[in-house]
Amino acid sequence: MEMRDIDNLPKNAANYTALTPLWFLERAATVHPTRKAVVHGSLTFTWLQTYQRCRRLASALSNLSVGFGTTVAVIAPNVPAAYEAHFGIPMSGAVINPVNIRLNASTVAFLLGHSQSAVVIVDQEFFTLAEDSLKIMKEKSQGNFKPPLLVVIADESCDPKTLRYALRQGAIEYEKFLESSDPEFSWKPPQDEWQSIALNYTSGTTASPKGVVLHHRGAYLMSLSNPLIWGMNEGAIYLWTLPMFHCNGWCFTWALAALCGTNICLRQVTAKGVYSAIAKYGVTHFCAAPVVLNSIVNAPSEDTILPLPHVVHVMTAGAAPPPAVLFAMSQKGFRVTHTYGLSETYGPSTVCAWKPEWDLLPPETQARLNARQGVRYIGLESLDVISSQTGQPVAADGKTIGEIVMRGNLVLKGYLKNPKANEETFANGWFHSGDLGVKHPDGYIEIKDRSKDIIISGGENISSVEVENSLYLHPAVLEASVVARADERWGESPCAFVTLKPGVADKSKEQEIGEEIMQFCRSKMPAYWVPKSVVFGPLPKTATGKIQKHILRGKAKELGPVKLSKL
Repeated sequence: MEMRDIDNLPKNAANYTALTPLWFLERAATVHPTRKAVVHGSLTFTWLQTYQRCRRLASALSNLSVGFGTTVAVIAPNVPAAYEAHFGIPMSGAVINPVNIRLNASTVAFLLGHSQSAVVIVDQEFFTLAEDSLKIMKEKSQGNFKPPLLVVIADESCDPKTLRYALRQGAIEYEKFLESSDPEFSWKPPQDEWQSIALNYTSGTTASPKGVVLHHRGAYLMSLSNPLIWGMNEGAIYLWTLPMFHCNGWCFTWALAALCGTNICLRQVTAKGVYSAIAKYGVTHFCAAPVVLNSIVNAPSEDTILPLPHVVHVMTAGAAPPPAVLFAMSQKGFRVTHTYGLSETYGPSTVCAWKPEWDLLPPETQARLNARQGVRYIGLESLDVISSQTGQPVAADGKTIGEIVMRGNLVLKGYLKNPKANEETFANGWFHSGDLGVKHPDGYIEIKDRSKDIIISGGENISSVEVENSLYLHPAVLEASVVARADERWGESPCAFVTLKPGVADKSKEQEIGEEIMQFCRSKMPAYWVPKSVVFGPLPKTATGKIQKHILRGKAKELGPVKLSKL
């Protein structure tokens, strides 16, 4: 039987428009044209100036026929141009691809090739990274390589030699690129809110990073969900400690325009820089992985400004925060909100929502409760923990382990050019996170393990398989297995268990070979992937010859955490 509504009224241009966060910027420029929008060192832009600059960027891209169906890569730390790119690029109709600046050239080459980025906007400090990546692409292209246009962002805090070098190589300076275009450019919102706004790559936890495609609708909903979840007020002063290349800064790039707030850019994140910004700019909010929180609570007294001049709200995600760190942050006057999510869910999509009755509990108990991943975001329709055998929800007993799954508007469109991964990740009408957890009697979820052997170091995902593959390239290595080891600074870091080839060295040379292996790894992978510890000996195996990683995890736990350097 056909379902009928009470009416047959159609959508029309007056009552229906595609959801997009781009309109937030136009509104901010109208409501608060002279309010500070973006601050970076001596640079300050108002909301009106930011809107005009973003329109210029959209205009400049459109003049190059860069628009719907094309991708623009951004390789930059937290600088104004990276913020502007989140509006200017989609205003042209194109898709923004923010690239992790910590990756090595071969990985960046893969990303630029896979995304077919037509333009690469790169900060002057990372120009050689872009250049090396393009060289790798050219070598692999067998004569069919069409290089993207290179636009270089100048920064007064950087060595001017790097900018001069980039310009000599034919790159266009970002400000010149904007000057040539129209500040009143008539940008057009997407016709369909399912249109892609961003392409973010996972951290290579499989053979190659997967391209996570996000749509305008999800970006709009997350941009409004975040402030509601966090209780952010209009005019919030937000410090960019979280990289904008991480899930588009968890969509706070767009949320700050909705709030008509102020973006304080922080090129390099240090505890001293965070405390200074709080004192200088009156920062009210910032986001950070637990590793950053750890550096804040353990900062030497000369780097801190305590007591804090006001309550500072902190959102943390990226790895499960140790209760001890949450406790120490609250003791210093920071109010921490713990969230959890993935690149595939526009950043945080669950929150450990604070309950008033927890205020009466001992601080240690509060920290333990707040270390859980919590309940679904306002913009997410469904969250559960299901049995990997039956696909049914697990008991809410805080003990039965299952896979964390999500469903709703804050779930990715899919992985770019990867139908097999899409089939697996959307099986049975759920987004499968790959994270294992439990559901407590109060409905709050808590992560207990990773279903894949992912190591989360400083909020960055590291694939143990890829580190192992590099270790096997070392001439002295017979076998290798990599697991996570607790790390006082990074939360977790890779610990390599290695069996050396017979006759390579005796016990007395192990330390020397261990350092040589670490040095070897530095030439093969991003610095944060390099094992911080190497343990020698035979690897435990099953009857069929598979390495028993659970035993190695136990051994890594017995070693205790990698100590914080006293230097």
